[in-house]
Amino acid sequence: MRNSPRPLVTIGVLLSAAGMLVFGFWALLSPAGFIDYVNYHPVNEHLAHDAGAFQIGIGATLLFALVWSDALVVSLAGFAVASGLHTMTHFMDRHLGGHGTDVPILGLFTLIALATIYLRLRKRETT
Repeated sequence: MRNSPRPLVTIGVLLSAAGMLVFGFWALLSPAGFIDYVNYHPVNEHLAHDAGAFQIGIGATLLFALVWSDALVVSLAGFAVASGLHTMTHFMDRHLGGHGTDVPILGLFTLIALATIYLRLRKRETT
């Protein structure tokens, strides 16, 4: 855990995270609506899903930074969120194209990040 940052810093981080999370979930859950809003046609559903996954990962990373002082754990946790959602979008959108190896390879990166977080946190508890 970390010492609480000053209130204005916390507010800035929360507003930044909220922006990323709102647009990320919008792109992930309503790609056509998101593409219409940002006026970036033609609609590419999978690209919007991926953009949403990565924006959610950025928002989650900002929130994790308010809770954990370990920069490596914060960055790995944010990566794991983005990578996990990215894996999910490739599974959901497999009918749109891609490769049969996308989901297992992307999922492997997510599992590596989660295992590394576990090892890092476990090491900190024993020291």
